[in-house]
Amino acid sequence: MQIQKSFKGQSPYGKLYLVATPIGNLDDMTFRAVQTLKEVDWIAAEDTRNTGLLLKHFDISTKQVSFHEHNAKEKIPDLIGFLKAGQSIAQVSDAGLPSISDPGHDLVKAAIEEDIAVVTVPGASAGISALIASGLAPQPHIFYGFLPRKSGQQKQFSTRKKTIKKPRFSMNRPIVWQIR
Repeated sequence: MQIQKSFKGQSPYGKLYLVATPIGNLDDMTFRAVQTLKEVDWIAAEDTRNTGLLLKHFDISTKQVSFHEHNAKEKIPDLIGFLKAGQSIAQVSDAGLPSISDPGHDLVKAAIEEDIAVVTVPGASAGISALIASGLAPQPHIFYGFLPRKSGQQKQFSTRKKTIKKPRFSMNRPIVWQIR
C-alpha cells in the first residue's frame, strides 16, 4: 500500500483537488471550493451540464472535462498527463464529495501511484448529512456506499452486508438511502 505523503515541498506536477459541491443548496458552497475551482486549470466533472450551472452561479470560467463512470478508463490517462505536465485539476461530482459514487477513487489511486499530490476541499456529504439528521447516534457507524439501482442487486447487497462481522459493535437499525 502506498501512503500519501505531505506535499508541502515543490513538485513539478500539478495537484488533484477533490472538491465537494452542494447537495442541493448552492449557498452551501464553501469559499475555498469556489476559489479552488477558479484557480485550477481543469475541472473534471461528472456531468458538465450540472457543473456548468454551478460554475455560472459563481462566475467561474475554468474549462471542464467530462469524467464519469462510463468514460473513466479512457480519461484517467489524459488527466494524469495534465497533472504530470504541471496543470492542476479539480474533480467534482454532481453533489457532495467526489469519489463516493463516481470513478474518483480510481483517479486518486492513479495520481498517488505517480506521486501527484491529492488535496481534499471538504464540504457537503450526503451520507453524514443523512446520519446526523436521522436521530440515531452517529458513533459508531459504517458507510458501505450507495445501494445499486436494480432491485435484485439491492437485495443481494443487503444480504451480503448482514453477514459481515462487525467488530466491537453491531448496528440494529442500518440507514439506507437511494438516489433516484
